[in-house]
Amino acid sequence: MRTSFILATCAVLFTSTLGAQVAPRSQVIPEGQRASATLTPGIRFGDIVYASGQLGTSRDDPNATIQNETRRALEATKKVFEAAGTTMAQTIKCTVFLINVADFGGMNEAYREFFPTSPPARSTVVIAALVVPGAKVEIECMAAIPPK
Repeated sequence: MRTSFILATCAVLFTSTLGAQVAPRSQVIPEGQRASATLTPGIRFGDIVYASGQLGTSRDDPNATIQNETRRALEATKKVFEAAGTTMAQTIKCTVFLINVADFGGMNEAYREFFPTSPPARSTVVIAALVVPGAKVEIECMAAIPPK
C-alpha cells in the first residue's frame, strides 16, 4: 500500500510539473526577416524567446570589420526580441561563434554596446567556418519576456 501511495504521489507530481512546463510554441518573424523551410528567426516558448543564430555579413560591405558584423548580428537579434515583446535588456544567454580567435577583442568591443551593464551569460566558441562564406561571426541569444 505504501509503495502504491508513493507511486501515485510521484505520478501526480510528474504530471503537474510536466503540465506546468508545456506552453504554446510560436514563430517570431520580425519585419524584414522571413522563415524558411529549415529556419525561423525566433521561437517563443512560454516566457522565453530563442533567437536563431544571426549573421552580421552584408552584401553591401563584404570587407566589414568584426565590430560591424557583431553590431549587425545583434541588431537582427534585437528585432527578433522586439517582435516577441521583449528587449535586449532581458537577454539571459548568448552564444557567439567566431571563425578567428583574433576577432575576440573586436567582437567584445561591439558586444558591450548592446550590454553595457549586467551582460547576459555567454559562451564564445571558435569554429572553422560559418555557413555563409566570409562571415566572421554568428550570434544566437535567448531572452525572457516580461509579464504584461
